[in-house]
Amino acid sequence: MLPLAACQTGGAEQAEPVSSDVSPATSPSAAPDTWAAPGAPGTRTRVACTPDMLRFHAGAEQHPARHMLLTVTNVSDRTCTFAGQPYPLLRLSDRHPAAARPIARSKPRTPVELRPDGTAYATVTTAAPDRPGGRSAPGSKAEKISQFGVTLADRSDPAQVGVDGRAPVPVDPATARVTYWQRSLADAEKW
Repeated sequence: MLPLAACQTGGAEQAEPVSSDVSPATSPSAAPDTWAAPGAPGTRTRVACTPDMLRFHAGAEQHPARHMLLTVTNVSDRTCTFAGQPYPLLRLSDRHPAAARPIARSKPRTPVELRPDGTAYATVTTAAPDRPGGRSAPGSKAEKISQFGVTLADRSDPAQVGVDGRAPVPVDPATARVTYWQRSLADAEKW
């Protein structure tokens, strides 16, 4: 069963535009932010994480109710990196096809790498609160979901991830945000 994180917002969340870049295929180990051509002399290459290498899992928070924890585990036998797409592209609603925007302050110093059987985390804030108690903003277009789509590159087919726990979960796709991939549950719990 998925451990549930106690997420805290601590103020206004900053978001940045959703990336439309497609993940490059390899990265040198000495500089994970810099991509090199496969087989370049003197470099050891790492592959970009792809859906077939990963298993996704999502759990809803019991309190506060406006958070979900997305967990991804590398089920392949190769180390992969999220350098090309450092946060998950979430499609939370068919009526709102745009991906949830990332929380800029959650960006780690270096892209997350996943060794075989390694796990990374992302926290999803399902609505932007404007009042104490986490109530959604007036005029919210919240809808209840029990699954959502996750992609690792723009213009690719999403993997459908079911939500465990308190499903269906109320989500406002227009104001929902997602963190960058985090290396540990403790890092994800900060958001």
